[in-house]
Amino acid sequence: MSDDTTATMFANRQSTYGGPEVLEWTRVPRPEPGPGQILVAVRAAGVNPTDWKHRAQGVFLNRLPLVLGWDVSGVVEQVGYGVTLFKPGEEVLGMLPYPHGVGSHAEFALGPARAFTHKPSEVDHVQAGALPLAALTAHQALVDTARVSSGQRVLVHAAAGGVGHLGVQIAKAHGAHVIGTASAPKHDFLRQLGADEVVDYRDVDFAQVVEEVDVVLDPVSGDTRARSLNLLRPGGVLVSLLPGQDPDEAAKVEKLGVRAETLLVEADHEGMRSIAELVERGALRAHVEATFPMDQAAKAHALGEKGHTTGKIVLVAENT
Repeated sequence: MSDDTTATMFANRQSTYGGPEVLEWTRVPRPEPGPGQILVAVRAAGVNPTDWKHRAQGVFLNRLPLVLGWDVSGVVEQVGYGVTLFKPGEEVLGMLPYPHGVGSHAEFALGPARAFTHKPSEVDHVQAGALPLAALTAHQALVDTARVSSGQRVLVHAAAGGVGHLGVQIAKAHGAHVIGTASAPKHDFLRQLGADEVVDYRDVDFAQVVEEVDVVLDPVSGDTRARSLNLLRPGGVLVSLLPGQDPDEAAKVEKLGVRAETLLVEADHEGMRSIAELVERGALRAHVEATFPMDQAAKAHALGEKGHTTGKIVLVAENT
């Protein structure tokens, strides 16, 4: 994709907010690693809902021009002063610090060394590139925040989505009984991932058919968050990925004796190591619905915004 120069690289850059068409594959300055940083030659990078939301509205990143992307799987190109974990030529995966460390939808990505871990040899770069942000989100919600444990009942909403389908696997890996909500055509997929029960949210009210649970993973929020609180056992935990909208939630939470948390994913070396260990054990794998060449990010965004993706969409470098 690039010429012989090391001063620049190609990246999916936008100079304005708007639809997928604002993404332009263009030459930009190539970053240099500073102390504690590594520069990674990107082989694959997942596309997440937060990417197209930031592309359209800026959200946390009110700065332009902007190169999106937080997922990274690739090969270490350079290391900065003081880095001891990685050497040039090693394969790594990780999530750039969210939200401000963005920039992986490019030929090279720069980030703190401890935002990465070594890529498991059991998977290729496409699989590894699909994992970081969504898997870290699920891990931090279920393991770090809810402290899911064996025998607990876990309800995962949007269970066939990017975060949801990885959350199902992470909860199962910790011994939980997992209930997933999804449209009926995706139920077999969820059962293959290990879901013990599946609920067609289009056909039935999940709040009427799901019995008491210990943990709820909620990527949807809104009314789903509010109704899910009533399903929690005393001491249970609901973790949403979007803020709540019920002004009476605090009083309801106190009355029910439960917790309601809103999670914003963070770069996490130990979390990435835990995810890599699950991959190595064969307990975690991303479902990749579609791949696109790195220079076709606009097409990947257009597909993702339709809202029907099962699992993940991944951008792939030319030499992968």
